[in-house]
Amino acid sequence: MAFLARLKRQAGLLALLLSGFSLPLGAVTVGGLYTVEVPVASSAPDDLKQGYQEGLKQVLARVSGQGDLGAQGNLDELLGRAESLVQSYQFLRADEENQSDRLRMTFGAVGVNQALASIDVPVWGANRPLTLAWIAVEAPGGRELLVRPDADEPDSAENADGGRQAFDEAAASRGLPLVLPPADRADNGRLLSEVWGQFMGSIKEASEIIDHNLLAVVKVNRTGGTWQAAWRLEGEGIESTEQAISGASPQAVAQKVVGAWADRLAERYAVAAGDISDSARVDILVEPVDSLRDYAQVMAALGKMTPVVAVSPVRVSAERITLKVSFSGELSQLQQYIALDPRFTEWRGAETSGPQNRPAPRQDGADFPLAVTQPPAGEGQTAPRQQPWDDGQAGDLDQLFQYRPLELAAEDREQAFESLYQTLKYRWRGEPVVQPSNPGN
Repeated sequence: MAFLARLKRQAGLLALLLSGFSLPLGAVTVGGLYTVEVPVASSAPDDLKQGYQEGLKQVLARVSGQGDLGAQGNLDELLGRAESLVQSYQFLRADEENQSDRLRMTFGAVGVNQALASIDVPVWGANRPLTLAWIAVEAPGGRELLVRPDADEPDSAENADGGRQAFDEAAASRGLPLVLPPADRADNGRLLSEVWGQFMGSIKEASEIIDHNLLAVVKVNRTGGTWQAAWRLEGEGIESTEQAISGASPQAVAQKVVGAWADRLAERYAVAAGDISDSARVDILVEPVDSLRDYAQVMAALGKMTPVVAVSPVRVSAERITLKVSFSGELSQLQQYIALDPRFTEWRGAETSGPQNRPAPRQDGADFPLAVTQPPAGEGQTAPRQQPWDDGQAGDLDQLFQYRPLELAAEDREQAFESLYQTLKYRWRGEPVVQPSNPGN
């Protein structure tokens, strides 16, 4: 339960980030899809092996978008070689907050994607639509609207008997970007009635100032010993869908509702197994690129980097260029190489000027913490690497699952959702043009 509580606090971090600024049309890149933490009995080889398999099973669900891969005939064989897909791991000892030992691991994205392709399962990329969920819960104290914590009180009390936590955990387990309405909507009785009645027209009006790609309306109530939920989902790129489900607990209901959404979106956006190549690929958007000289410098700079296999233009406009970059190894390695070139500066949403009135990025770099990873095993090295601390402490669990705003023009967004790999954005500062000196001066 301590792990779930930490996921709840992590969702509070997301709420704090989202409440301060507006995401452009709601699209986000989901980080941490390949990192997971599971309880284990001990550090004995058999227990670690079981942990690897359980961790891989959870990652496969996130990355494929399919909650149940049990029907795949080769799944057991794939899980049997889970350890070979682990890029790094940490063994975390039980403490006051956690009653059991835990195994946190990061799987290699390329290996997982190719493993899914080997059992003919599509892969859902890291660029995913953001769902704004209006959820009304009928609890013993009456009906209540689930909202995200107030920015000034990120640790504010849970509402509706743990309903918010249940949906936060369900979204994290399926890699589905989900945001609730802001805290100031909690006491709006009219909105609560509209959500309970599932009047989409009224809810759309209330959602206009909250950026999102998809809109969901859910009502949850309890009848006897059974929890029930009826929901509707609609928005950009998908047909309107509605369904009713039941479960033994709020957690079970949340898992089924969010799972149905993830299944639907993965069906729409996942990349077919036959389209997954042997080398990894990423789209890199660079601006400003407003001359042939800049264009040539960007292409040459990326092409000379050791992990890069090939670079080719996808879209070129007046001041920006989108490149398709194929590379070997993991994405984190490519990012490290790019970071070594001072002409490239990672473009974070919080740094973009404009009417959104976004806050300045935190100086400690914690706006969007990255999952801790290790380079893939080298030649002759088959075992994943233990992280360097020996005391078994967890560090920052908030690194497991994060969202980052995906700031793309409308014409690029749909293609990004259908791409297997995420879009990286950089500002370019090219070498200045040296003017010839005037001999007469």
